[in-house]
Amino acid sequence: MKKPLSVINVYFISVLLLLSLQLAARPLTLQETVTLQQVNQLAISQDGKLTAFTRVVPRQPYTEDDGTSYIELYLLNANGQEQRFVTGKQRVAQVQFAHQDRFLYFLSKRDADKFTSLYRIAISGGEAIKVYEHNTDIQSYAISDDGQLLAFRARPAKSSSETQLEKKGFRAEIFEENLTSTQLLMLSLTEQGAKAQLLAVNQHILSLQFQPASQNILVRAAPTPLVDDDLMRSQYQLLSHNGELLQAFNTEGKLDQAEFSPDGKQLAFIGAQDKHDPSAGLLYLAEVNTGQIRELLPNYAGHVQSISWRSNTELLYVGHQGVEAEIGSIAIRSGKVSQLVKPGNGIISRIVWPANQSEGRVLLNKAEHPAEVYTLTQRGRLSRLTDSNPLLKDITQPRQELFRHQARDGLALEGVLVYPLNYQPGQRYPLIMVVHGGPEAHISNGWNNRYGSPVNYAAAQGYMVFFPNYRGSTGRGVDFSKLGQNDYAGKEFDDIVDAKNALVAAGLVDEKKVGITGGSYGGYASAWGATAQTEHFAASVMFVGISNNLSKFGTTDIANEMHQVHARSYPWEKWQWYLERSPIYYAEQARTPILIMHGKNDTRVHPSQSMELYRYLKTLGKVPVRLVLYPGEGHGNTRSASQLDYAMRLMQWLDHFLLQGGTELPPAELPHAEQLKTPEITAA
Repeated sequence: MKKPLSVINVYFISVLLLLSLQLAARPLTLQETVTLQQVNQLAISQDGKLTAFTRVVPRQPYTEDDGTSYIELYLLNANGQEQRFVTGKQRVAQVQFAHQDRFLYFLSKRDADKFTSLYRIAISGGEAIKVYEHNTDIQSYAISDDGQLLAFRARPAKSSSETQLEKKGFRAEIFEENLTSTQLLMLSLTEQGAKAQLLAVNQHILSLQFQPASQNILVRAAPTPLVDDDLMRSQYQLLSHNGELLQAFNTEGKLDQAEFSPDGKQLAFIGAQDKHDPSAGLLYLAEVNTGQIRELLPNYAGHVQSISWRSNTELLYVGHQGVEAEIGSIAIRSGKVSQLVKPGNGIISRIVWPANQSEGRVLLNKAEHPAEVYTLTQRGRLSRLTDSNPLLKDITQPRQELFRHQARDGLALEGVLVYPLNYQPGQRYPLIMVVHGGPEAHISNGWNNRYGSPVNYAAAQGYMVFFPNYRGSTGRGVDFSKLGQNDYAGKEFDDIVDAKNALVAAGLVDEKKVGITGGSYGGYASAWGATAQTEHFAASVMFVGISNNLSKFGTTDIANEMHQVHARSYPWEKWQWYLERSPIYYAEQARTPILIMHGKNDTRVHPSQSMELYRYLKTLGKVPVRLVLYPGEGHGNTRSASQLDYAMRLMQWLDHFLLQGGTELPPAELPHAEQLKTPEITAA
């Protein structure tokens, strides 16, 4: 008879097993960080048995030529088995089931296609067939329930004279005047050789969908193609198939997703409180016949992210509250709200539920993995269906949790804290403060491992990483999201310093080894931290950020949005205030080494913003500064190679000044050439 194991023996066996698991696991490399795959589109059949999704497949740096990521199409059958439908070097968009779920439709530019065209593939498999090719790219489309009509969005083709003149060198652009609106077109799918008919809708069409069991079509339209009009002046309108206006839904401010009830009589949509609301995050219900609108979740202490009808009398919504997410259910007749999925089960970004079926699907990410497809049952049970990155099973994941603190004025704040992999209680660590942009955005307690915030890699190097949701962030209701208005770089950026001080006070962070980074508004914070608040940060990395609020207003494509939901004033109303809320105003006192990076094609925050700060600091010569520009990139890097280069420079800069005690510039060149024959890279 075997003797039972003693408590001590069991303890040592457990320790050995734990050590062996730790030795087998490893952190992510920077190259793996930028090449992880994720699900980005989701569709479900009417009977709920089939799920279509697309997976983003980034290109491999060093081994593949530069370019955007591939997007592949997959189908999950009734047994949850994953089937490849359109894979390889393809880009698939706008996936939809149609024709009684017999076909999957999608947009793609394949083989010899000159323009993005509409394709379909039978659910039973086989080759994809081109349904329609227009004389310009099809931007999005919808198919009527009876399968007779195709509606789509496209820009008009250039005239032959325009093309000829361009060849002769006449390419003058009249800024913001010779704009081309996206048009609405209709095509009969039952008439052989039918041609698309342009509907006389003198607006810029941003989205479209058919009303259920009808040939009427819902569009989101704006007066012009200007980004400002998309954000601030768009409206949902119901049109006949001939383009006649049947109903206009009068709203103010930003708009997001809209969904008809299954019978088409009601329209739920995500909108704003008013034109000063920074984000569309409130849930509304409109009666289609009358256009009457009412709010469904008054005083909601969060922001609605996605909606789906479960029946004509029940609407599901995804809400982000603080750093977590929930799924709620609203009984339309009574207004009763119940919670289907509680916060803490992952960060849900999208929900689809076929009407009157027993299951739905969601896109969900966690701290352990990027977005994947999950099943959602009527009782709120979530089950994972896809695994886009099997390698993550062998990756050591850092501890990640909510961290709460108070601002100096007593406001309760929170954020997401990531610990070093080798964390030891009582030890203080260097900190990377990652500030989100917007500021109408927030960081959730999910997958935050990206090229601009490689948390897994940073944790392996011994860093703590903190994502502050400062005042002005979303996720805590409209009132909280408005707290930063008319106060550029005021209390909102003091909140970031207060977060740093709270982490120091908690005994977690080395006060002298704190870096700050972020993009867009987060880049603004990083520049502010390196200049006006230079005493708090030992290193800064600014990405597509703001340095001069006076010139920024004159070079951005969202001047109206800046006025309505951020500054609440114009520069000419208080010149000195705008100047004093600009990092360049404090350039002379800057003592924080700053790396500045920017996409050369950025229209949101012009590259001149980075150039201005660089020139001021370079001329003063009191602090290390470097400017890196990315050709072909805009307001954020989209290509794997430029993402990897960014991540390597970010970590090199922080390591040099926070860990290695550097005082001069680190080397400008990165070891890219050495990797051309060795794809994997483990460090900057």
